[in-house]
Amino acid sequence: MNFKKLILNKIENNREVIGIVGLGYVGLPLAVNFAEAGVSVIGFDKSVEKVDMINNGENYIGDIRDAVLKDVVDKVKLEATTDFSKMQECDALIICVPTPLDKFRKPDMSYIESACIDIGKNMSAGTFISLESTTYPTTTEDFMLPILEKESGLKHGDDFWLAYSPERVDPGNKNYHTRNTPKVMGALTEDGMEIGEAIYTKAIDHIHKVSSPRIAEMVKILENTYRLVNISLINELALLAGKMKINIWEVIEAAKTKPFGFQAFYPGPGIGGHCIPLDPFYLEHIAKKYDFDLSMIHAAGHIDMRMPHYMYIKIATALNRHKKPVNGSKILFLGVAYKPNIDDPRESPALEIMDITAHKGGIVSYSDPYIPHVKTNDGIKYNSIELTKENLKNADVVVLTTNHKDFDADFIKKHSGLIVDLRNMIKEGGENIYKL
Repeated sequence: MNFKKLILNKIENNREVIGIVGLGYVGLPLAVNFAEAGVSVIGFDKSVEKVDMINNGENYIGDIRDAVLKDVVDKVKLEATTDFSKMQECDALIICVPTPLDKFRKPDMSYIESACIDIGKNMSAGTFISLESTTYPTTTEDFMLPILEKESGLKHGDDFWLAYSPERVDPGNKNYHTRNTPKVMGALTEDGMEIGEAIYTKAIDHIHKVSSPRIAEMVKILENTYRLVNISLINELALLAGKMKINIWEVIEAAKTKPFGFQAFYPGPGIGGHCIPLDPFYLEHIAKKYDFDLSMIHAAGHIDMRMPHYMYIKIATALNRHKKPVNGSKILFLGVAYKPNIDDPRESPALEIMDITAHKGGIVSYSDPYIPHVKTNDGIKYNSIELTKENLKNADVVVLTTNHKDFDADFIKKHSGLIVDLRNMIKEGGENIYKL
């Protein structure tokens, strides 16, 4: 049977079924995009709660409009399930599972491995498979392919096709979203590239084809490592500038006047989100197999790792100068999302700073209009409190950790006795305002 001709015919006549494996910040928006284009989509996830919410038209991702999700579910273009045997109904399976680090900061490939085993056991011959999760180069061909062939008994290139197409989700970005962000894709064969392009074109405006999956995998690492190195650089300079009584924010604004050769990056309490803080460790993992030392990236990653500790020192110093110890002081953190105006606390530096402060005896609380409940890295659960003048006045120090648009800097400044501003939200300082 000519599987390639069969799947391309289905795509041309809009009869293909797309399976999305993992319905989080990447998977669900992609599933909705395909469904909006009139493609039938089955979403797979092991969370019964997520599956039930989707099938009831209830949204849990901020970048998706509630009405859009409900519309595609009502039109039976999108359904979610925990029944992975339904993968046999899919013509394409796109993997959007997490790729965290383990407790030793080594790549945790268990989610990708589990997804490949499930796909191998359940897929039909003639299936196109694409990985979108951030990972190290060679994952697609050296890690995924053997699992898929072993579990399915099928042969790549004859019975199925495999590609890598990294996600480029930027939560909270109002200008660029899943459809209008150019998509990089590398397949193991020319047939796989042709099929993958035909599939993704339904949901993405522009596909940029590269010669192999490992090129596409390195693209993702490069994009995020570029940002990591530059943010770590400005964070380190900010720490030095603070010791020298130099306003790093004024320095950046002045440097920005140069019309060439400079791009502004801004300091902060650390780097959050799922990609930038993790990518250097994924790249280090594979570099060791080639006996190569990534000294610059290693240094940048460790600067980022140390930032929460330096931020704790800022808090302790501010309290100490006002004759207060951390132990027993009430410390209110404003914002636990890793970036402004989103509901995502993954890898947020605020959570680590809260843990360090709590360990030192600080009485920790937080306020975040986007995140009503949070669990820190140490497993401590907190509920967001309302940002009122009473709560501000009651705190021994207010720490600005996320620059949400909902936070009124003038209101915070007016009602807070002591402020540690890690995001340059309060432009004019004072004796009671300590900046990064």
